[in-house]
Amino acid sequence: MIRLVPLEIDGHTALGVEVLLPKTTLLAVTAGDGYIMCGALDVGLLNDRLKDRRIIAARAVGVKTLEQLLAAPMESVTDEARALGIVPGTIGRDAVAILAKTNAVTPKE
Repeated sequence: MIRLVPLEIDGHTALGVEVLLPKTTLLAVTAGDGYIMCGALDVGLLNDRLKDRRIIAARAVGVKTLEQLLAAPMESVTDEARALGIVPGTIGRDAVAILAKTNAVTPKE
């Protein structure tokens, strides 16, 4: 089951996504040009092998709900997120507020 949840954060609407899988739930909140996600996110892969995509993302571990994701400190961040001021320790809600101010433009390939 997939659940999409609009979330109001600092006057901006973000989108929470929950994907219920056997024995786990994937969680993400997206706003602007980036997203925060549960521990399933591989920040190292994004920073290394997918560096050319310039993905703005951050990861929190040990979260089981969207509310926990928004309340959790980010454990790791991509280089692009760090350039925006999202660093390890940034609370999820604060990271989403920063993301909401980015353009949300998907490049054409």
